[in-house]
Amino acid sequence: MTKNHLSNETSPYLLQHANNPVHWYAWNDEALARAKKENKPIFLSIGYSACHWCHVMAHESFENEDVAQFMNENYVNIKVDREERPDIDDIYQKVCQIATGQGGWPLSIFLTPDQKPFYVGTYFPVLDSYGRPGFGSILRQLSQAWKEKPSDIEKSANNFLDALKKTETLQTPAKLEKILLDEAAMNLFQMGDFSYGGFGGAPKFPNAANVSFLFRYAKLTGLSKFQEFALKTLNKMAKGGIFDQIGGGFHRYSTDAKWLVPHFEKMLYDNALIPVNYAEAYQITKDPFYLEILKKTLDFVAHEMTSPEGGFYSAYDADSEGVEGKFYVWSKNEIKNILGDDSDLFCLYYDVTDGGNWEGQNILCNNINISTVAFNFGINEDKVREILDSCSKKLLDVRAKRVPPGLDDKILTSWNALMITAYAKGYRVTGDKRYLDCAKNCVSFIENNLFVDGKLCRTFKNGNAKIDGYLEDYSYFANSLLDVFEISPDSKYLDLALQLGHHLIDHFWDEKSNSFFMTSDTHESLIVRPKSNYDLSLPSGNSVSCLVMLRLFHLTQEQKFLEIATKIMESQAQMAAENPFGFGFLLNTIFMYLQKPLEITMLNDSDKEIKNYLEKTFLPESIFVSITKPEQLENLSKHTFFVGKNFDSNKTNVFVCKDFTCSLPLQTLDEIKKAIE
Repeated sequence: MTKNHLSNETSPYLLQHANNPVHWYAWNDEALARAKKENKPIFLSIGYSACHWCHVMAHESFENEDVAQFMNENYVNIKVDREERPDIDDIYQKVCQIATGQGGWPLSIFLTPDQKPFYVGTYFPVLDSYGRPGFGSILRQLSQAWKEKPSDIEKSANNFLDALKKTETLQTPAKLEKILLDEAAMNLFQMGDFSYGGFGGAPKFPNAANVSFLFRYAKLTGLSKFQEFALKTLNKMAKGGIFDQIGGGFHRYSTDAKWLVPHFEKMLYDNALIPVNYAEAYQITKDPFYLEILKKTLDFVAHEMTSPEGGFYSAYDADSEGVEGKFYVWSKNEIKNILGDDSDLFCLYYDVTDGGNWEGQNILCNNINISTVAFNFGINEDKVREILDSCSKKLLDVRAKRVPPGLDDKILTSWNALMITAYAKGYRVTGDKRYLDCAKNCVSFIENNLFVDGKLCRTFKNGNAKIDGYLEDYSYFANSLLDVFEISPDSKYLDLALQLGHHLIDHFWDEKSNSFFMTSDTHESLIVRPKSNYDLSLPSGNSVSCLVMLRLFHLTQEQKFLEIATKIMESQAQMAAENPFGFGFLLNTIFMYLQKPLEITMLNDSDKEIKNYLEKTFLPESIFVSITKPEQLENLSKHTFFVGKNFDSNKTNVFVCKDFTCSLPLQTLDEIKKAIE
C-alpha cells in the first residue's frame, strides 16, 4: 500500500492516516510552499487519535479512492494532531465558532495558500444527506469556486480574518473584590443540574475547575448549598458510567445528563484534573468514598498509561474492533458465566439487567447503597465489599483478554504536568509514597527528555522531543513543580519553576493586553498569534500562569510576579464573573488572591497528629511547605518565605504567616488550628 507523507511522523493520529490514498502532509514548510507554488487551496483536517467521528470521516472519505483522487488533484491536503499543535487548532476552532456557532473535531477547513480560511465545518458525511452537502460535493464546489470566483474566495477569507482579529479585543480592567466571586458563583449555580449534578444538559462534561470553585466559594461564605451541589456532582459521576467502575479512570464525557452513557475514550487530562476534586472532597468530608475514587483513578493511570521511563501516555480510543465502547460493556449472561453464584449480588449493585441499559448491553453503574445489598442478601457490609472486589477482579481478568482500544502513546508536557499535580495531591491525602514517586519520576522524565537547548518541548515519542513548548506546557509544568516542591522541598524544583516563570514573562507576555500569548516570540508565525483565555476541558495557559505567578511571588517576594498575576486577573475578572463556566480555574486563583494566601511552613513532620491535620484539611488558599530535613531549609534560605525559621530535630514547629505577618513557632494542634482559623 502506498504511504503518504505522514509515515515518518510520531503522532499516532497522523500515523493512523499514513496509508490513506489521500496524499497527506503534516503541517510543515514543504506543504505550505507547495500550495503557494501551485496556487492550490489547502484542505486542513484537524483531529486526535481518540476521536470517534474523526475515525468515521476517515473511513467514509479519506479511505475512499475516488474522493482521495479528487483531493489530490485539486488541493494540498494537510493533517494536524490538535494535541501536538494546539495553536493551529485554536485559530481555526475560533473560525469555526464564528462561522457556525460551534466547533469540534474533526475540524475541516479550506484555506488559501497563505493560510487564510474561506470555508469551515466539522464532520461531513461523504454523500449529500438530510439536506446537507456531503464532503464530495463540498470539495467539487469549492474547487470550482477557487478557479472561477477567486474574488469571492478572497472576500470570504478576509472577512474571517477580520472577525478572528476582533476576538482578541482588550478588556476593561475590573477591581478585584469579593463581589466578583459572588456574581460568578450565582451565575454558575444557575447552570447547575440539581437532579444529577454537573452543569447544563447532555452532553455533560466533568468541568473539574468549576467544582473546585464551588468548594472554595462555600468555604469563603459558609453557604453550604454550593458545597453540597459540588459533592452531589462528584457522587453522581463516581457512580455513573462515565467512571470505569471496575478498571478505574474517567471517560471523557457523558452523552446523557445522568452520567450513564459515556463517550468511551479516556483522556490523560481528565484523569489528572478530576482526582484533584476527589482529594478536595475527602479533605472537606473525610468520607473514604472519595479517597477510593481518587485511588482507583491514580492506580489506573499508573498501571495503564505510564511509560517505562515515567512519562504518561495521552489517551485511549473510544472504539475497539471498530465498535464504540465494546471493550467496557457486558451482557448479563456473560457476567453470570464468569461470576457464578456471586453474579446476583454483583448485578444488583451495578444495575446489570437482561435487557441492558445501553444498546442491549450493560454499562456498569451504581444506583444502590451497599447497606441495601447487604440487607437483601442477609450478610454484612464488609462481606458485600469483599464479594464486589473479588467479582471486579474476575471481570477485569476477562476484560484484559479482549481487544483493547487503541492507545495514543505520545507524551505531552502539559498533560503530564497535570498528572504530576494529581499525584502530588493524591500523596497529600493518602500518604501513599507510590503517588509521590509517580510525580517525581515524571518531573525527572520531563527534565531529561523534553528540554532541548534549554527550551521546553511540547511532545515526546520514540525518543524524539519536538515542537516548541506552548504557554500551557510552561505554565502547567511550573505549577506542578511547585506542587511537588511543597511536599518535597528540594530547591531544584523551586529553582526550575522560577526559571520557567521568568521565561514566560520574557517570551510570552503581551504588555498591551495584559495577558500571555499561546506561543512564544520565537515560535512559527501563523495568520494570528493566538491567545487562549477560557478554562474548558483544560484550564487555559493564562489562568495557570496567573496562579504560578501568584505562588512564585509568595515564595520569593519578587514583585514582578505579583504585578503580572494582578494584571491578568484584573483584565479577565469581569468576564469570569459573567461567564464563570469558562473561567473556573481563574476564579480559583482570584479566590486565593483575595483571601491573601496562608503561608504555612511545617519544620520536621515527626508529630503525626499535626502532619495529618495539615495535609487532610481543606486549605485551598494556602501555600503549605513541609520541610523534613535541616539541609532543605538551608538550601532555601535565600528565599523570603523561609527566612528566620529554624529547624528543631526534636519537635515539629509550624509557622503560619498571612498578609506579611507571621506567627511564632507553633507546637500544638490547638495553636495551629487557632492561627489558621
